[in-house]
Amino acid sequence: MSSIATPPDRGSRLPSLTGLRFLAALSVFLFHSSLASSPLPPFGPVTPFADKRVAADYAFVLGHGGPMGVSFFFVLSGFVLTWSSRPGEPARAFLRRRIVKIYPNHVVTWAVCLLLFAWASGGPLAWFTNLLLLHGYFPQPTISLSGNPPSWSLCSEMLFYLCFPLLIGPLRRIPVRRLWFWATAMVVGTVVVQLINQFLIPGTARAPEYPIPDMQMWFGYSFPVNRLFEFVLGAVLALLVRAGRWPRIGLVPAALLLLAGYTAALYMPVSYGFIVSTIVPIGVLIATVADRDARGRRTVFGGRVMVRLGEVSYAFYLCQGVTLFYVRRLFGDSLFPTAVGVLVLIGLCALTLLAGWLLHSRVEEPMMRRWSRPRRPALVGPEPVTVALDGTANEKLA
Repeated sequence: MSSIATPPDRGSRLPSLTGLRFLAALSVFLFHSSLASSPLPPFGPVTPFADKRVAADYAFVLGHGGPMGVSFFFVLSGFVLTWSSRPGEPARAFLRRRIVKIYPNHVVTWAVCLLLFAWASGGPLAWFTNLLLLHGYFPQPTISLSGNPPSWSLCSEMLFYLCFPLLIGPLRRIPVRRLWFWATAMVVGTVVVQLINQFLIPGTARAPEYPIPDMQMWFGYSFPVNRLFEFVLGAVLALLVRAGRWPRIGLVPAALLLLAGYTAALYMPVSYGFIVSTIVPIGVLIATVADRDARGRRTVFGGRVMVRLGEVSYAFYLCQGVTLFYVRRLFGDSLFPTAVGVLVLIGLCALTLLAGWLLHSRVEEPMMRRWSRPRRPALVGPEPVTVALDGTANEKLA
């Protein structure tokens, strides 16, 4: 690690962050593929492996791939929206761009799931709140995981977008010397949420995939308000990088730190493994990769193939609900020898990627071209960074 240097160009492109998006979406896919039971009735197996030891090891190793991927998306949202923000842009124009970015894909996958998962319907309230991206505010799994199950994370993304025009002004006014304090405060906030979750949130029923009560699963993981800490952390990190205050950390050390945080998550109490163990490594990786891109030092994540995969990652994420929870159901409760199971996973991943590419190219891109551009000449300001799906989760994503 070397000393802090001069600030990077605030208009710099950050292609490596786009490439990283696909790896985050893939980690969510692998997590979903390891589930012993689907989140939708009749709760059949998602994992394809007949060997119980292989299935158990696969589920253990990937048990936090989903939470880590979603947390990555949330931190990245704050980072990219802050980095690419246009001073003086009206809130209406910003919200139009963001809603056009995530909502068309959501409506299409919502409609497909309504047709395919009608047998698993949670009722009109569940589907209606899902359509409006309000289902994440309900603690009942029959509502929060209704419709297209991965879409729960879009509730948080929509909250981020609504809050961003109110947050960006105060964030920009934070003195540079205080940015590290606020970054630390956001990390502490994620810890406080889990402490409240552990000691103050009641619960009796157990969540299907985690040994914690449903209410704690919701409050500690799905409740959109509690995910704001990750979003604001990303915004503060963007300000640090832009101000030239991010230390020169190598890409390999940053990746190893994330691996260490993920490994720790596997052995921590479940609720703390959701976010707490990986939040710092995620922030370090995002800021380090962005800083390298901004200074013209490209990474392996910024290659043409990785960037294209990253551009499709949001659609890839949303299509998992159909391919993993519906197509897998067509096999019934069938489980397969390990080698065949691996081929099944590869096939499902390829199918999801194909569906995501179609959704991206036929819905997302045309809608963005048609509706996201300003109707009058843009206000004078820095050009936004080109990062695919900037601020979308849902994503990314688990």
